[in-house]
Amino acid sequence: MTGKLDKMQLQAYTDEAFSSKKGEPFFVLINPESYSIKYRVEQTESQGQGTSHPQLHFNKILAQDIHFDFVFDSSGVVVKPALLQIGIVNPFAETENIIDQIEIFKQLMLYYQSETHRPNFVALKWGTLLFKGQMTSMDIDYKLFKPDGTPIRALAKVDFRGFIEEDLRVAKENSLSPDITHQRLFKADDRFDLVVGRIYQKPQYYIDVAKANGLISFRKIKTGTKLFFPPVEK
Repeated sequence: MTGKLDKMQLQAYTDEAFSSKKGEPFFVLINPESYSIKYRVEQTESQGQGTSHPQLHFNKILAQDIHFDFVFDSSGVVVKPALLQIGIVNPFAETENIIDQIEIFKQLMLYYQSETHRPNFVALKWGTLLFKGQMTSMDIDYKLFKPDGTPIRALAKVDFRGFIEEDLRVAKENSLSPDITHQRLFKADDRFDLVVGRIYQKPQYYIDVAKANGLISFRKIKTGTKLFFPPVEK
């Protein structure tokens, strides 16, 4: 049985909500052999007088970085995939050389847009990967040339910085805020006062939460009981 070959797709967007597409989706010629994701945590150091080692204090989790190597080729050695569905636009189809191919790529992903006063946002889809961000760098290595020096193959090393829409970012950052009503199932290894402490950062709210849930005793809560953690007054 022959499986369908899914090509990595990059779609440019003009807005932070990823609702307004710019141009057609861009399909890579050859799927990358690998990609790398970098997770970063920002911390500050402080060292008390008389101590031998500095202490690290968590500041924030920074945006993810993702790296790909993309191949551009017009040598004829790399055959364009015949499995592209009718109606799907292949941006390489109308270009005659990799200079044009790379220029299309940069126009969509890298260049400053006069209408929005910034580069486009990019949604990258491939298999189970869905990455939203903006391109931060692009290094091009030209690999193969015609006798007259015209490049016919290039490797583009591309980096993207992850991006989360503002509404989604705010929701994630406040997902454990005591200003938001929470709901969760009580597990066998849970301890009520500790669960309350994790959510509100103050375990003394356990009496108020018990009352809100109509609990007669918070020491005998059945596993699987649905508990609500309401907002609290600051």
